[in-house]
Amino acid sequence: MNVDVFQILITLFGGLALFIYGMNLMSDGLQKTAGEKMEKVLGILTRNPIMGVLAGALCTAVLQSSSATTVMVLGFVSAGLMGLPQAISVIFGANIGTTITAQLIAFKIGDYAWLFLFIGFVMFFFLKKKEKIMDLGQTIMGFGMLFVGINIMGDTMKPLAEAPVFVDLMMQVQDIPVLGVVLGAVMTVVVQSSSATIAVLQNLASTAGPDGVTSILGLAGALPILFGDNIGTTITAVMASIGGSIASKRTAAAHVIFNLTGTLVFIWFIPWYAQFIEMISPAGPEIEVISRQIANAHMCFNIANTIIWLPLIGILVKVVTKLIPGKDLDRLPSEPVFLDNNVLDRPFAAIMLVKKEMHRLAEFAFAMIDTAKTAFVGNDTDAANKVLEDEENVDILQSKIVNYLSDIFTNESLTEQQAKEVAGLMHVATDIEHIGDYCENIAEYAIDKNKKKYEFSEDAYEEISGGFAHVKKMVRDSIDALKSGSHEAALDVKELEADMNRMEAQLRKQHMIRLNERACSPEFTVIYNDIIHNLEKIGDSCDNMAETVLSGVDMKAAE
Repeated sequence: MNVDVFQILITLFGGLALFIYGMNLMSDGLQKTAGEKMEKVLGILTRNPIMGVLAGALCTAVLQSSSATTVMVLGFVSAGLMGLPQAISVIFGANIGTTITAQLIAFKIGDYAWLFLFIGFVMFFFLKKKEKIMDLGQTIMGFGMLFVGINIMGDTMKPLAEAPVFVDLMMQVQDIPVLGVVLGAVMTVVVQSSSATIAVLQNLASTAGPDGVTSILGLAGALPILFGDNIGTTITAVMASIGGSIASKRTAAAHVIFNLTGTLVFIWFIPWYAQFIEMISPAGPEIEVISRQIANAHMCFNIANTIIWLPLIGILVKVVTKLIPGKDLDRLPSEPVFLDNNVLDRPFAAIMLVKKEMHRLAEFAFAMIDTAKTAFVGNDTDAANKVLEDEENVDILQSKIVNYLSDIFTNESLTEQQAKEVAGLMHVATDIEHIGDYCENIAEYAIDKNKKKYEFSEDAYEEISGGFAHVKKMVRDSIDALKSGSHEAALDVKELEADMNRMEAQLRKQHMIRLNERACSPEFTVIYNDIIHNLEKIGDSCDNMAETVLSGVDMKAAE
C-alpha cells in the first residue's frame, strides 16, 4: 500500500509539474507574441482606476500569472512610474485576469491535449524561420502540455479518492472552512502558483466520492480552499517587496488586504454563495459541472471583491500608509532609480524600465556640458571638480544599465525585435557615457589651465563658447530624438554633426591665423585644439545616437 501511495503522489506531482511547465511555456509564447504591445497597454494606467483594472486583467491574461503582473507593478511603483492608487487598481485587475486559466480548464478540452501538443510542436520545431509562427507554436504546445498535466492529475485523483485517510481529510475540510482556507493558502505558497493549485482543486472536486456519484469535496467544501488559494498567491508580492521601496511594500500589503478581506467576508456566506454559483452555472451531475462552478466562483469572488474595493481605493491607500509608515532614503546619484531585477523575466517591462533609467543617464550627461563650459571658460575649479564627480557617477550608472541590459539579453522570452532593441540601447548607453568622458577631459584641461594661469584671447573664448553651444544643442536634440523615436529629428542631428566637423576645421584654421598674428601664445595651442577635438567627439557620439534612432531603436517608454 505504501508503494501504491508513493506512486500516486509521484504521478500527481509529476502531472502538476507538467501543468506548471506548460503554463510557463504558454506564458512565454504569449509574451513573445503580444508582449511588445503590453507597453502600450501599460500606458493607459495613468487615466483612471477602471482603466487600471482592465489593463491589469489584460496583462495577466497575456502573462498567465497574477503574480507576474503584481511583481511587475511593484517594479513600476518602486521606480515612481506608477502611483499607489494606480498600482492597487492594476492588482485588482490582475486578480480578475488570473481567473481565465480556471475557466479554460473548466472547458474540459483534455481529450484534445495531445493534438494541441503535436500541432504546437510542429509549428515550434519545424517553422523556425518564421518567428511569429514559432512563438504561436510555443503557445499552443504549452497549452497542450498544460492539459496533459491536468489529465495526469485527474487520473491520479481517482485511486487517491478511495483512500479512507484522504476521504476523512475532505470531510474535515467540508466541516471546518478555516481548515480549507489554510490548506489552500499553504498549497499556493508551496507551489507559487494559484492557477496550479486551483487546477488541482478542480480535478479533486471532479473526482467522485465513495458513492461514485457525488464529488468527494463538493462546491461548499471547495470554496474555502479556493479562498485560501487567493490568499496564498499574495506571498509572491510580499517576497518581491522585501528590500524594495516603501511604495512597493504598501502595494504588496494592499494585495494581501484585498484577498484577505474578501475571504473574511465570503467565508460567512459559503452556503448561500454556493447556491448562487450553482444557479449561474450549467446544470448536470455534480462531478461533471463542479469544475465550471469552481471557475465561476473564482471569477465572481474577484469581480465582487473588486467592485467592493474600487470606490474605496483612497481608504485602502490610507490603511497601507498607516500600516507601513515612513519614506524611502535618498538614493546616491549613481544608484539606479528605475531598474528592478524582479521584472527581468518580462522583457517588455524590463526594457521599459531601462529606457526610463537611460533618460536619467542622458540628462545627467547633458548637464555636464554646461558645467564643463563653466569650468573652462569661467576658470572655475569647483565646477571642474563637479564634472569629475559627475563623470564617476555616469560611469557607475552606465555600467549598471549595461549589466541590466545584459541580463535582459539572456532571457529566453526575448523576441528578435527586443534583442535588437537591447543591443541598440547598449550602444546608446556607451555613447552617453562617452559624452561624460569628453566633459571630464575638458574639466581636466580647465584645471591644468588654471594651475598654469593660461589666459586665452577673447576670440578664442568666443569660439570655444560657440562650440559648447553647438554640441549642447546636438546632445539635447539627440536625447529628444531618442525619446520620440523621430527619424526627422535624428537626421537633423546628423546635419548638426556635419556642421560640427566643418566648425572644428574652421576653428583650427582661425587659431593658426591668430598664432601667425601673435594674438595667441603658442603654448595655448595644444589645449585649444584638445578642447575643440573633445567637443567634436561629443558630436560623434550624438551622430551615433542618431544612427541608432534611424535603425529603429529609441528610448520611448510608456508614460
